[in-house]
Amino acid sequence: MSCPAGTEEQIRRFYGGTLGWAELPKPPVLAARGGRWFRVPGVGGPDGELHVGVEADFRPARKAHPAFVVDVDAVAEALTRAGHPVRWADPAEIPGRRRFHTVDAVGNRLEFLADTPLPL
Repeated sequence: MSCPAGTEEQIRRFYGGTLGWAELPKPPVLAARGGRWFRVPGVGGPDGELHVGVEADFRPARKAHPAFVVDVDAVAEALTRAGHPVRWADPAEIPGRRRFHTVDAVGNRLEFLADTPLPL
């Protein structure tokens, strides 16, 4: 993922504040480049990491996107409380899987999927 220069605090508030993901320290050489790293809590598996880097010619990702396996109801509620859009996907697209899309603080598309599939 990427963000424009000067938006690292917005990124921190979205991923660290709204989603509650722990921020990870970047190694000094990489920290000089800006950006933020976060631990993505694993649901039914190991934790992951999200690295958001500063990009000079930033354009938000509108089609390609990461997908995170989470408790979708809890995440949707947190996003809604914080004023972020929650767009539930058509259940016919991926039968048995509840999921929704939103955008982060700088407009990057994100997908959140239920940690357990629905019975078909």
